[in-house]
Amino acid sequence: MENKDFFLIKKCDGLRGEVSISGCKNAALPIMAATLLSGGKTTLKNVPMLSDIRNMSEILTCFGASITQKNKNELIIDTENILHTIAPYDLTCKLRGSFLVMGPMLARMKKVRLSLPGGCPIGSRPVDLHLKGFAALGATITKGAGFVEVKAEELIGTKIYLDFPSVGATENILMAATLAKGKTTIENAAAEPEIADLANFLNKMGARITGAGTDTITVNGVDKLKGIKYSIMPDRIEAGTFMIASAMTNGDVLIKDIIPEHIKPLTAKLLEMGADLEITNDTIRVRADKICTAKDVKTLPFPGFPTDMQAQMTALLSLSKGTGIVTETIFENRFMHVAELCRMGAQIKVEGHCAVVEGKRSLSGTKVSASDLRAGAALVLAGLAAKGQTQVFNIHHIDRGYENLDIKLKNLGAQIERIERTPLQ
Repeated sequence: MENKDFFLIKKCDGLRGEVSISGCKNAALPIMAATLLSGGKTTLKNVPMLSDIRNMSEILTCFGASITQKNKNELIIDTENILHTIAPYDLTCKLRGSFLVMGPMLARMKKVRLSLPGGCPIGSRPVDLHLKGFAALGATITKGAGFVEVKAEELIGTKIYLDFPSVGATENILMAATLAKGKTTIENAAAEPEIADLANFLNKMGARITGAGTDTITVNGVDKLKGIKYSIMPDRIEAGTFMIASAMTNGDVLIKDIIPEHIKPLTAKLLEMGADLEITNDTIRVRADKICTAKDVKTLPFPGFPTDMQAQMTALLSLSKGTGIVTETIFENRFMHVAELCRMGAQIKVEGHCAVVEGKRSLSGTKVSASDLRAGAALVLAGLAAKGQTQVFNIHHIDRGYENLDIKLKNLGAQIERIERTPLQ
C-alpha cells in the first residue's frame, strides 16, 4: 500500500553548520551485485541504509545469499551458497538496478532469469546495451512475456563498443567479463566515478581491470574471485544537493567526507553563479551571502554536469538573478519537477529538451508531489527557500537515495518534519 508520509517544511533563513555525506547508493548497488562473483564472505562498509539497498538485499537473498547488518552502515554478504538463478517480478519491480545482478550471475552460474524491471518515470532505460554485451561475450538471450533469460556455457572475452556510454551496461558487462576467458575491451564505456569504485572493488577481489574511469576499459578474465572488506565511496549527488541547499538559502555549510574531484562540474557552475567555495582534500564549504546569478546548464555523461543534479539546479535557477537555460541530454522526461516548482511560483517554460528558467525573488510554499528521487530533492530545497509552509508528498522516492535527509537538514537549522500518516488518513 502506498506510503502517505510527507515532509512539512518552513522557510529557512540560511542553513549553517557541518554535514557528513553518506556512502553512494549508485556505487553500493553494483558492488552488492558483484559480491555474487566471489562465492565467499564480503564485508561492505559505508553502505547507505536506503530502501534501494534493502531491495537489492532481498534480491541477493532470493538467490541464496546470506546478508547480515553489522553496525549502522556495514553489511556482511555471504554468497557461498547461491542455489537459485531466478529473481521474481515482485522483487525486481521495486528496483530498477535489479538488472545489475545479471552480469555476475551469468559469469558465476552460467544462467540467470530476471523479470524485466519496471519503467522509470524520468525516461526509458532500455537494457538492450546490456544484452548486446552479454551476447558478444557468447551468451544466448531469450526474451519472453516480461522476462529475459541469459545463458552461456562459457564466456569468451571480446571487444565491445557501446552505442551510448551507459553506466548500467558498462557495469554489467564489466562484472560478466571478470570471469570470462581471455581479454575483454569495452569501448565508449561510461566513465562515472561509481564505475571506478566498482572496478577497485573487483580488482581487490582478484580481478584484472584497467582503464575504469576512462572511455576504454580492459578486463583480463580470471578463474575466481574472493570475498574482501571494502568501503563504499561517498555520494557525490548527495554532496551536490547540500551544496545547492546552502546556495539557495544563503547559507554557510561545510560538507564533509567527500571527494571534490567527483563534483567538479557542479563546483565550477556554482563558482560561475557567484557562490563562495572553499575546497580541501575531503570537504567543500559553500557560502552564499547574495543571490546567485543565473547561468546555462547542460547535462552530459561524466565528467559533464550530472543529470542527477539537474532538478536541484533548476530549483536554484528559479531563485537566481536573470534567466538560465537547462538542457537535458540524458533522459527524455526529466522535467516533471518543473510543474511542481511552478506551483510554488517559479517561472519555467519547457521546450523539448530545454527548460527556460526566469529567476524570481521568492517562491511560495504549497503542496507539491515528488515524481522521482531527484525531483523530490529539488522540491525539498525549494521548500527550504520558499515563503510560508511547503508539504512534499511521495517522499518514498527521496528515501530511495538520501539517507536521513530530513535529519541532516534539521541539524543544519532547517525547519523540516517527517509527518507519518497511516494509509487511511
